[in-house]
Amino acid sequence: MPALKKNSRRKGNPRYLTPQALERQKKKYCRFKKSGIKYVDYKDPEFLKKFLNEQGRILPRRITGTSLKFQRRVARAVKRARHIALLPFVTDLMK
Repeated sequence: MPALKKNSRRKGNPRYLTPQALERQKKKYCRFKKSGIKYVDYKDPEFLKKFLNEQGRILPRRITGTSLKFQRRVARAVKRARHIALLPFVTDLMK
């Protein structure tokens, strides 16, 4: 039986779990705080569609950059708009 090598990795060829970022990503910001919006209106479906994906699901904060306070308000507004049929609950291609 051949002996197993302890260090079989080539030298000078480091391996990474994730690719190295060559460019810095832009910092995400809360568009509500930047624009000074105080109230998220559930009667404006075109604005609320910006926070939904193609299937009609609410996008998470880590993708949109919305603060926790306004993410809760957006979720509440989307749910209200769905309830009165301004937005669909589920769809195939919304955008």
